[in-house]
Parts: sequence; structure tokens; C-alpha cells
Amino acid sequence: MSVTQKSVEEALERLALPDGGTLLSRDMIRALTLQDAPGAEDQVKVSFVIEAPSPAIAQHMEPLRRAAEGAVLALEGVASVSVALTAHGPADEPKPAAAPSLKIGGHPKAQAGPIKPKGVSRILAVASGKGGVGKSTVSANLAVALSRQGRRVGLLDADIYGPSQPRMMGVSDRPGSPDGTVIEPLRAHGVTMMSIGLMVPEDKAVVWRGPMLMGALQQMLGQVNWGELDVLIVDLPPGTGDVQLTLCTKSELSGAIVVSTPQDVALIDARKALDMFKTLKTPVLGLIENMSFFTCPDCGGEHHIFGHGGVAAEAKALGLPLLGALPIDLETRLAGDAGTPVAAGAGAVSEAYAQIASGLIAGGMA
Repeated sequence: MSVTQKSVEEALERLALPDGGTLLSRDMIRALTLQDAPGAEDQVKVSFVIEAPSPAIAQHMEPLRRAAEGAVLALEGVASVSVALTAHGPADEPKPAAAPSLKIGGHPKAQAGPIKPKGVSRILAVASGKGGVGKSTVSANLAVALSRQGRRVGLLDADIYGPSQPRMMGVSDRPGSPDGTVIEPLRAHGVTMMSIGLMVPEDKAVVWRGPMLMGALQQMLGQVNWGELDVLIVDLPPGTGDVQLTLCTKSELSGAIVVSTPQDVALIDARKALDMFKTLKTPVLGLIENMSFFTCPDCGGEHHIFGHGGVAAEAKALGLPLLGALPIDLETRLAGDAGTPVAAGAGAVSEAYAQIASGLIAGGMA
């Protein structure tokens, strides 16, 4: 391999920042990786992240991102370059806006039958048996990946107690309700989205009993103007509680995807989620193994931090498809914190989500 990390850094060092210094001297380069380019002998793919000091500064750094991409692409032996732009620190404060003239949460109203929002073809739930396995990250990136492949996609953040989609999707405006009944959702990265996190301050806890949760979910399904969608992805909370029960019994759910890491302690709880869907007669479309492996940016070695093959073995034992295996990497975390899902860019992780999305589309599931 003729291209090295040092030669890439030297190319980036030649780019001067407007206020002095370089990307290297200001410590703004993250997750620099070099991989062999498929089908191209002695050619490499280079990817890295430029981390700006703040979201406000990042908004003006697109020309620098393009310049960095061009500088590295000019190196002999570089086949392609993927440069993501993100920001360090908290997102900008939400813009002040008038509160919608409606109340979210409350006892659910009687239904004539299962809810299926008008214009929505399919509803897919993304679930996990336990927290911390990356279910919300998978939900956001899968929604973006499907949108990039031409699907009309909605994303409902049903994790009422811990909503994270507003931050991951980079949305802070509050939804409107012109008539106090219909809720107008927001759009980000080609996805129509709604979350209880858009209705309450980010640092405010939602302290509700089960019936209020069920009422809120009923409202976000039935009162949101979702428009024409090929698929509505519902990011469920971890576990097997009220929200899962309500969604499976009170809506026309097309199927569920279960996310887990390969480690035994995560698989124990994933099995509970799978059993719940079986009990509620909800088809499971497949499993996704998240944090499957880590590729060292220095040596290129692959490390299985949370074990290896656990989700694949579980899928085989249950006769379910393994929809994909996703790595654990810095770029995914940086992209999620900055409000631009990694699937919206380029690189190995984006390609992995694109493959999962393609598989769902090919199988008629999205």
C-alpha cells in the first residue's frame, strides 16, 4: 500500500484554516482509516471525520471539507475519499416557538379498530430487549438509508421516556398544530419524523403512568399528518412494556426488526423481545447485529469487542434472516451527536446500512 496515514496527514497539513493553523494542528481530524479499494490493485479508500469546535462553525466549513477531500484524492494510489463533517459539543439551543395548541399524553381514546395512519403503506417496529445496544441509532440510519434509495419514509420516536431521535436527526423545532388536533411533523434528511422529545425540553423528564404513554402513542400514530409513506419506522423503547403492547395490539404493524449486540447478556433480553412478538402474533422480519466488530484505525485489525456471531447463531436457530452486521466506530457516534446520521454520508458504515435497506426493499418489507 503506497498511501499511508502519514502521507494523508501531510496532505491535510497543507490546508490552512482561515483563522490560523491547520486541521491537524487544531486536532480536528477523527477516525482516519485506509482500506483496500475493491477491485483496484494498490488503490485505497480513505475516510475521516472533520470535527468542528461547534455546530455554528461547522455550518461554514463545507468548502474546507471539499478542499480536504480533494487534497487527499489527489494523492497517488487513492481511489476514493469519504469526508464527514460534524461538530463537537451540544447542538444549538432550540429556537423559541409557540407551543402547539394541543396536549400530548392522557388516557387513550376508544378505537373502532387497529390504527393505520392514512397514506402509510407499512409500519415497521425496531426493537431491542435491553437498552444500550444501538436500537435508536439503527432506526435513524435505516430510515435515512431507505430514503436515499427512493422510499418515502417516516420515523416515529416511541421511546417516550428517553427520546433521542431529535438529537440524532438534528431537529429542534416544535411541531405545529394549526387546529389543535392534527400534528404537523418535521422533516430531516429526507425523513418525516415525530418524537415526544420535540414537545418537551431536552432536559425535562416525562413522568407518566402507562395509560398516558398509550395515549401519547395513539396520538402520534393517529393524529400526525404523516402524508404518503412507503414505510413508517417506529423506534421502540427497550424492553417488553406498555408501548410495545399498545403498538402490537392497537396498530396495523407490518413487522418487527430486533437489534442486539453479540454478547450473551444482550441476547438473553433479545430473546425476550422475540418471544413477546411471537406471543402478540407480530411477524419478526429479521435480526440486526450491532457493534459486531471494531476495525482498528492504526493497524487495520478487526476486533470483536462484544463477542462474535451470537446474533447470527440466534437468527439461524430461529429460522430468521440476519439482516446485517454493523460495526462499532467513532464516525457513527460523532454523526449521531451532530444530528447527521452516518447513513447520510459515504463510507463503510453508510454502505452497510444501504445494504440492509436494499435487502428490506428487495424482500418487499419496505
